[in-house]
Amino acid sequence: MKKIFVTGGAGYVGSHCVKALSQAGYEPVVFDNFSTGHRDFVRWGTAIVGDVRNAEALARAIEKTQPVAVMHFAALSLVGQSVEQPDLYKDVNCGGTRNLLDAMAAQNVKALVFSSTAAIYGEPNADLISEDTEKKPGNPYGETKLACEEMIRASEFDRNIRSVCLRYFNAAGADPDEEIGEHHLPETHLIPIILDAALGRRENIQIFGNDYPTADGTAVRDYVHVSDLANAHVAALDHLLKGGDTLALNLGSGQGASVLDVIDAARRLTSSEIQTTDSPRRPGDPPRLVANPEAAREKLSWQTMRSDIDTIVADAWAWHRKRFTPEITSEE
Repeated sequence: MKKIFVTGGAGYVGSHCVKALSQAGYEPVVFDNFSTGHRDFVRWGTAIVGDVRNAEALARAIEKTQPVAVMHFAALSLVGQSVEQPDLYKDVNCGGTRNLLDAMAAQNVKALVFSSTAAIYGEPNADLISEDTEKKPGNPYGETKLACEEMIRASEFDRNIRSVCLRYFNAAGADPDEEIGEHHLPETHLIPIILDAALGRRENIQIFGNDYPTADGTAVRDYVHVSDLANAHVAALDHLLKGGDTLALNLGSGQGASVLDVIDAARRLTSSEIQTTDSPRRPGDPPRLVANPEAAREKLSWQTMRSDIDTIVADAWAWHRKRFTPEITSEE
């Protein structure tokens, strides 16, 4: 069975990809420091506790594993935190990626699937964002991810490491089998925050901006189901292991949903009123961010299967309700 080394495999997207790898017949080996990931999310394959900033530990882990390829999720990803601590984001995201590339080269591992982000585009004035849209990240998080992409791309020329960089739009939803899902501390993503309100864990939902130039005045985003993302990673891996070329691809549904669209779906699917309050726009929040996913469909034969907003919210609600029982809530 082919081993795949997965940094950050205990996190939200990483853990879903680890499950998809296992189901596809690969043997995932998770490398995670569990600072934001969850130990109980490592249910497929084995785990090595470690930090990508520790070059020696990372090199030992890859030497021990002898993987045929690497998936790299380990990173910090909070925009606000990146503004407050830009040097930390450079250290973890850029330094960790550099250490990983060094360790891969030392063990002759030639295939890398990288977890990137639509944040590298900043605030583009485009109805649909394609891969050639100008890249102007508006915060240190996006800047570090773009720097990582450039570092990875350069490694093809000096180290013969081929890669697929996958630029997520808004990852959302949960494993349809209800085994894993979205749980961040602190939680900053819209759908789990809305579901917290449906469970009575929050009093209301803040809507940041109701005067955008959109149909209902709230910001529009492209939500893509985390299981669809996981399938894209497996497709990218297969592409590389078959000798495919280096790629950078957007992962989204190609459809936009506004904040009010998501809240309305949650109200219907949870049978909860979900109270809202209006707040000013947040600096740097563009009115609309929606992917053009055609390149991923063409290059990887990938298409979304569960990324309509009702399915995303329904899957997230099933897992959220299961995980956050009154007993668990009382212990937090």
